Amino acid sequence: MTDHDFAAMSRAAEAALAYRQDVAAAERTPVASYAAMLDAFAGPLPETGGDGEAIIAELVARATPGIRASTGARFFGWVIGQSHPTGVAADWLTSAWGQNAANLSAAPAASAIEAVAAGWLLDLLGLPKDASVGFVTGATVANFVCLAAARSEVLRRAGWDVEADGMFGAPPITVLIGADAHATVFSGLKYLGLGASRVKTVATDDAGRMLPTAFSAALGAADGPVIAIAQAGQINTGASDPFAEIAPMACEADAWLHVDGAFGLWAQVCPSRAHLTRGVELADSWATDGHKWLQTPYDSGFAIVRDAEAHRRAMAISASYLPPAEGAERDPSAYVPELSRRARGFPAWAMIRQLGRAGIAEMVERHCLVATDMATRIVAEPGVRLIMVPELNQFMLRFGDSDDATRATIARVQEDAVAYIGGAEWRGEWVMRVSVTSGATTIGEGRIAAEAVIAAWRAVS
Repeated sequence: MTDHDFAAMSRAAEAALAYRQDVAAAERTPVASYAAMLDAFAGPLPETGGDGEAIIAELVARATPGIRASTGARFFGWVIGQSHPTGVAADWLTSAWGQNAANLSAAPAASAIEAVAAGWLLDLLGLPKDASVGFVTGATVANFVCLAAARSEVLRRAGWDVEADGMFGAPPITVLIGADAHATVFSGLKYLGLGASRVKTVATDDAGRMLPTAFSAALGAADGPVIAIAQAGQINTGASDPFAEIAPMACEADAWLHVDGAFGLWAQVCPSRAHLTRGVELADSWATDGHKWLQTPYDSGFAIVRDAEAHRRAMAISASYLPPAEGAERDPSAYVPELSRRARGFPAWAMIRQLGRAGIAEMVERHCLVATDMATRIVAEPGVRLIMVPELNQFMLRFGDSDDATRATIARVQEDAVAYIGGAEWRGEWVMRVSVTSGATTIGEGRIAAEAVIAAWRAVS
């Protein structure tokens, strides 16, 4: 490496620090459009190389106008964490160290820290201590991995080896899923050959929770292997399925119960909110994100499986050139679909060390209180309707009596750029959906955002 290469790293670090300081202090965070960004980066293929420091400086200058301030205190568009500075610092080291977290021999430190962080995660989330944990990109892949383990095990019980023989001629699997499940679960079903549209939908209540009576009836009507998919934290309402009621039903029917807990599973860490996910530990697998309530940088997710053997059977990669795990030690590549991957355990370990159990619990509780405070303030304005009282960190608003008024208010909030909030369709109506997940968000920042929403609605109405 040359001095110019190291200068490029220094320039990147300086720019990153300056950006985060600017975002933290900004009153407004407007962002350039995709078209403007395409114009900024467009150009012919470089025929020769360039100077690293100059390239980084050029990248910063061109990209900064189009960087969405999702690390800021008033970003409520999706369930996105802050990318906490400690996690970012650990992630910088992850890239600088260049470890491929494939096995113990290739990356001893990365493998060891994953093993430790996995144990901490199970403790934090109140899940079985002997469950296996795969460090993946996010909840989308975590759902895929968990459902692969589920597919493997329910077919094994039916006398079929799906890893060896594939799905051709396999016993049909019935997949039960709530009517308000997240789209990423259907992606996992597509990847696994289970079909996104072959599922049996279970009716839900007004908040998107599966109805136990409907779940029981669906189980009773199923024939052969069954995978049931529940969720902790419905993406619009924050509600969780009644695990304490449905998990025993699934167990009695010999069905595999998987939980998509991208953000809602973290309610387990907060004593005042843990009742919302009561019984979730009775499931067979769980998918969750680190880049939401753990505040790690992207990409960070966890695939957690009660039956570690089913997890390994579905994911393990073997080849003569790959060293075997040492005795009973955890093989990091046995629980994820990639062989070559970044060492995701470093930022996860760093953020658990940074926050601790008490810090995570405080943050979850604070975000729930911010959501309630914001909702209360905004709906005091005439013409605004709260769709339902928030019980976690999510809430939805309706403006006026039309989709047009709601969309216009969302657009005005985004244009004013005091806060970023998006929209969604819920029960046939367009709503403003507010997600409170950034570690930087306080009651005060939430009130600034609430005033911005009220001002936007007044301008529209």
